[in-house]
Amino acid sequence: MISGFAKKLMVCAMGVAMCVAVGSATAADVIKIKIAYGNNVGEPNDKAVREWGRLMKERSKGQVEFQYFPSSQLGSQKDVTEQLTIGSNVITISDGGFLMDYVPAFGVTYLPYIYDNKEQLFKLVDSDLFKDLSKQLEGKGLYIVHSKWIYGVRNMLATKPATKPEDLKGLKIRVPNIRLSNEMMNAMGATATPMPLAEAYPALMQGVINGAENPIPVLYGGKMFEGAKFLLMTRHQVNLSSWIAGTSFIKKLPPEIVTMLKETGEEAGKFLDKENEVADKEAVKKMEAAGVKVVEVDRAAFKSAMKDFPNRFSKEFPPEVMNKVYSIIGSK
Repeated sequence: MISGFAKKLMVCAMGVAMCVAVGSATAADVIKIKIAYGNNVGEPNDKAVREWGRLMKERSKGQVEFQYFPSSQLGSQKDVTEQLTIGSNVITISDGGFLMDYVPAFGVTYLPYIYDNKEQLFKLVDSDLFKDLSKQLEGKGLYIVHSKWIYGVRNMLATKPATKPEDLKGLKIRVPNIRLSNEMMNAMGATATPMPLAEAYPALMQGVINGAENPIPVLYGGKMFEGAKFLLMTRHQVNLSSWIAGTSFIKKLPPEIVTMLKETGEEAGKFLDKENEVADKEAVKKMEAAGVKVVEVDRAAFKSAMKDFPNRFSKEFPPEVMNKVYSIIGSK
């Protein structure tokens, strides 16, 4: 009996076979690339991905065509990443919290209450430290296509108001199944409850969890506000994402196409910033109309409670790495 993952691999293999052998592509050939992500159609990330595809098709004069797979249609993040390592023609979204399973120090890009804005994160992306981490990732079979992509600022919806870390005690908050996210939520005062995003809504409505954290448009799109009426503006993470591909697949592409993917991806990232800004405001208005109360937390109290959080990962983020990060972003 063929496993679900094996079936996905067969689909990807068929996709590669049906597409042009990229290494021998001519100007008349079309390079088809599958774009995999967990967001639903219509969310800011989905719109930005399609803008990236539009830019790429225009810039390549039709030589490159994106095929979109939103809502985790190609499988879980782990499954899709495994597809990348065998050379599938797939690019997927990821972040430091997940990539630290491959290169532990990559998690520094995902730390809470370290980065106050995207400019600090982009300084990190342009640094020698990030370039070194990216090289290490290539050794694991994964290639960073581009990283100037802000998924959003993460906040929290909960069943009761909270302004300080101690107010979160006893609340079970859904987080991604990532070690760093689990440790983060527990350190913030709540009880981390990892589960797939798609399971968060029924879990909330059934009382299994008391809230969830994510960028505001994602919380709204998942209808979390129907079961949690307090939007806690914790702003605990400015969520930098990286679009990754398999190193072997990238090596088959013409160098000018790889450069084009990075340049157009960063342009689409700017498009995403604007979409997020608009979507944040619209989602807050719609949630308020549905009875949600916006709660401004004591962010200084949360930041103080989390100041030693990197020490929980002293093996992954030793002092010399953290000192480089603080030096790059000009803040501690």
